Amino acid sequence: MSRRPSPPPDLPGFTYVEPLGTGGFADVFLYEQEMPRRRVAVKVLLADRISSSAAQEFADEANVMAMLSTHPAIVTIYQAGVAGDGRPYLVMEYCPRPNLQIRSRKEPFSVAEALRVGIQVAGAVETAHRAGVLHRDIKPANILVTEYNRPALTDFGIASTTGATGEASGMSIPWSPPESFAEPPQSGPRTDVWALGATLYTLLAGRSPFERPGERNSSADLIERIERAALPSLKRPDSPDSLQRLLERAMAKNADDRYPSAVAFARALQKVQIELSHSVTPIDIVDEHPPAEEQDDDGDGLTRVREIVSIDPDLNSFTRPSATTQRKEPPAVLSGVPRFDAPAPVESAVEQTQLRAPSAPATAPLAPGAEDRTIARAPRVVTPDAVAPVPPAPAAPIAPAEPTAAPDAPRSRKGLWITLAAAAVVIVIGAVIGMNVLVAGLTPEPQETAEAVDPQDVGTDMVPKVADLTGSRQGDRVVFTWKNASPLEGDSFIWSKVEVSGEVVPIQTTDATATIPAGAETVCIDVMLRRDDGRASETERGCVK
Repeated sequence: MSRRPSPPPDLPGFTYVEPLGTGGFADVFLYEQEMPRRRVAVKVLLADRISSSAAQEFADEANVMAMLSTHPAIVTIYQAGVAGDGRPYLVMEYCPRPNLQIRSRKEPFSVAEALRVGIQVAGAVETAHRAGVLHRDIKPANILVTEYNRPALTDFGIASTTGATGEASGMSIPWSPPESFAEPPQSGPRTDVWALGATLYTLLAGRSPFERPGERNSSADLIERIERAALPSLKRPDSPDSLQRLLERAMAKNADDRYPSAVAFARALQKVQIELSHSVTPIDIVDEHPPAEEQDDDGDGLTRVREIVSIDPDLNSFTRPSATTQRKEPPAVLSGVPRFDAPAPVESAVEQTQLRAPSAPATAPLAPGAEDRTIARAPRVVTPDAVAPVPPAPAAPIAPAEPTAAPDAPRSRKGLWITLAAAAVVIVIGAVIGMNVLVAGLTPEPQETAEAVDPQDVGTDMVPKVADLTGSRQGDRVVFTWKNASPLEGDSFIWSKVEVSGEVVPIQTTDATATIPAGAETVCIDVMLRRDDGRASETERGCVK
């Protein structure tokens, strides 16, 4: 067997820095690229694995990742080639933070972060499926974290087309569905849906779904539980029942009982976010056309399909196309009643609320945090200056009446027309004044409410960590105390003792203290603050030696 890690290859234009990790077929090294200057991760195939088929699979991985790596949740591929010693290599984006497997083993994710990561990775998997690619090895270790704390899916080494049913070589047993162990093994989009559910479960529980702390967890044991055992409960007070049901459906034994697609799984996660009053994470999907068959896939306007913004140059407002609302043309403006001395008809003083149809594309993309919702313009009142004044008709001076020569003489019609013209001017001026009064009456006045409502910040779901977590030994016990730096009504705390086995037994309390037996040389606990609406903070760890 060759020494691991293998010697780093000499690559023109790159300077070797240090090893990053090893895998079953390749080693990964950190290099510094000279032009443009940046740090990159280089994946190099092992020398004893080089064969025509392995080299082809390596090239296929490079092509698949290059095709998909523009997605924000997939690792970017910069270039590929063959080193001077004959080993193929890939130059990839360097993700310096620990992968999700390492993080989840140290401490479970908060529900809020697990939901966000699950939706972002599901968007990447859906994009791959729509490009005809199955990942087939989704697991926490294959989800890296960028410098900007975003998940990035990697390792498409055993990826295949969406119609593949062949051998599931290189699969990771703890996150593989029952059909992967059948004869012959089966795979499809719902196989990746299972792996997404198993990955999310791992982030929340700190261990793979069918791993049992303190018991034997060999490959045979895990396969038997995956095929027959029910999904264990998360046993987290901050996790709603709807999230447990979501995971049970995603990891159903029968593939037909699972979510039909990765985007359906992501939308189910969004509904849990709404239930918990969290900000909703958009689903990033490259293709704006959904699959032809999208059964049991509730479209509720929460999927963000990357499009351009359409702006009407003749208007001061803009709208984004919505997945749930049809565009409407602006309603016709009613004309006034024609008068013999009136100017052209004036538009209605109150502009109708309407959804403007886009007329010209622009190059600005959707804002990163924006949701794909219909934007409608609120009623706007036109000021009196905006109403075209009606010029009064010039009135001729009224001549004094002449005495009637005889009762039978014909009466002149000139005075009658002058009188009618003056009356018309008075009526028009009165109508304008009445319209202004009506418009003023439509202007909404601020209403005082009996009880002021504090605005809710929907842009963040951050809950502050507990502060001043300290502990001390008191006889055969260890007593920990902490503070709530930002208390609100209904606050509580969730704490758990840190076990070597990784088992987590959360305890919920309203008291800022915890007492546990002092058995071990070092005793540690994890504490998080839980709001009344279900939101929870990141965990804070305290230890006593």
